[in-house]
Order: sequence, then C-alpha cells, then structure tokens
Amino acid sequence: MSVDVVLIGRNEGARLVASLASVMPQARRVVYVDSGSTDNSVEAARTAGAEVVALDMTVPFTAARARNEGYAALGRHGDRAEMVQFLDGDCIMAPDWLRQAEAAMRDDDGLGLVTGQQAELHRNTTVYSQMSDFEWKRPVGEIETCGGNMMLRAAAFDAVGGFDPQVIAAEDDEICNRLRKAGWRLVRITAPMAQHDGNAFRFSQWWKRAERTGHGFAQVGALHPEYFRRERLRGWLFGLILPITAVLGTFVSLWLPLLVLAIYLLSYLKAALGLRREGLPPREAMHHAVFLTLSKFPNVIGMIRYHWRRLRHAQMEIIEYK
Repeated sequence: MSVDVVLIGRNEGARLVASLASVMPQARRVVYVDSGSTDNSVEAARTAGAEVVALDMTVPFTAARARNEGYAALGRHGDRAEMVQFLDGDCIMAPDWLRQAEAAMRDDDGLGLVTGQQAELHRNTTVYSQMSDFEWKRPVGEIETCGGNMMLRAAAFDAVGGFDPQVIAAEDDEICNRLRKAGWRLVRITAPMAQHDGNAFRFSQWWKRAERTGHGFAQVGALHPEYFRRERLRGWLFGLILPITAVLGTFVSLWLPLLVLAIYLLSYLKAALGLRREGLPPREAMHHAVFLTLSKFPNVIGMIRYHWRRLRHAQMEIIEYK
C-alpha cells in the first residue's frame, strides 16, 4: 500500500483498538495522535504497530492541531506518501477503502480530496445514532465540504497550510473551503469508507455536540462569510430572536407568543416532511425533526460563546461532548 494514515483520538478504548485493526493492514504507515488519553490508548496504538504522537496538553487541544501534528510526523524523515488519509479513532475503516480512494486520486490530478460513504456502526441503538447515520448519507460526486474522515493529496494539504488549529469545530469544513478557493476539486465516491461508533446515549451529549456545531457555524462563518450563512441566520432567528419576541410579546398581546409557537410548529412540520422526502420512515422523520427544531437553541449558545470569546480575545477551547 502507498497511503499513509493519520489517526486521532482521546480515550476511545475498544473503539480505537477496532479502528487500528481496520487500518493497519491497509496503510503504508500509521501515525496515531493522542490528545491526553487517560486509558490505554497509547499502549494499544504502539502494540498495533502505529507510530505515536502524544500532544503537549499545555497547549489548547483541537482536532485540527492533532491532524496537523500527525501529518508533520509523517514527513519528518522525508518519505511521506503522496496521499494521506485522516481518520477519527472512533471509526472503523472499510476494507479496500485506501486502494479505491487512491485510485480515484491518481485518475485525476485536479482532485485535492476524496471521501466516501460513511455509516453509523450501531445505527438503531439510539435516536442520536440514527441522526448521525442520516447525517453521513450525502450524494456522490463533486462536493463543497465533508467530515474529518478524508483522503488528502499531500500537495494540496501543503498548498493551503493544513488545518487551522484555532478552529475548534467544523475544522473539516474550513479546510475544504480553502482547498476549493485554491483551485482543488473535492469528490465523494460510492465506495464505503468507514463506520462511525458515535457512542451517544444521552440528551446532554447531543446538546453539547449541537453547541459545538453552533460554535463552528460562527467561527468558520467569520473566516468564510459566504459559508454557513443560512445556518447562522436560522440559529439567531429560532434560537434567540423568536424566544425573546415570545417573552416580550406577553406584555403586548397573547397572540404574539401563539404566533411564535405556530412558527416553530411550521418549522417542525417542514423539517419532518423534508426528512420524509429524503427517505426516512415516518416515525424516524417525526422524531428527528424534534431534535432539528430544538437544535437551534444549543446552536445559538455555541455562536454566542464564539463571539464572547472573540470579543475578549480569549482562547478558543474545544467543546467536548463525549
């Protein structure tokens, strides 16, 4: 095999062991970047045969920083592969993925990034896993952005300077924007790429993840104003403006709070119908639409958190949800 892999993780336990077992037979070299794990992750990676980079945790951690340091480790001896696959430690790589993705890259010198099909490992365990699985299902062909599991051409990575380590969420969207602006094409192919083990069982995990998403909307939107514009507008409207209108409206007329409630109901119905058109069964669509409607509240908290940090010139610290 002629593809190198950067695997990142923090306290993934058995998920990391499974991830390593799927990657090691396919990759030329594997670098595992550990972000302060307190379990046996480092030992498991070394036992599997991966090179280990342990991040200095006195410096604020981001997934972007971890990926950059893994990529740098691959190049320290001047023999980095032309293609580098990034994979999260809670994901199991599909058999033959690296070969198929590399072949797609070699067939088109204009491709800077290739990603594939991803699914949730335990889809029906919880509604949170179902939502993640649906989130991974995206059309094939040329794309604007993708998640963090991606194969990058080393020349493209170098051309844009890698991931932005200051971006604490949606760092994958951010680098994809810079790749496209630099003239590289991004493609999703039909081949299975990975199974994700989200391990999400609690409402609090979902809420924190949605806060993190909102922070990403704001931070990446500040760097690329044309991107996440709709998501930011919907977050401010449904997460802040309408609730304030409903509260203040009670002093004017009871019709105002009822109107706001009707707007939320309409948004919910629109989301449920949209999910049905995209192929979800009726019960799942109705259930998922509840969370989509609620998500604007943690989204706006995440956006406010970003702007508050920015105004204070504070460090952008990661929002953990596991």
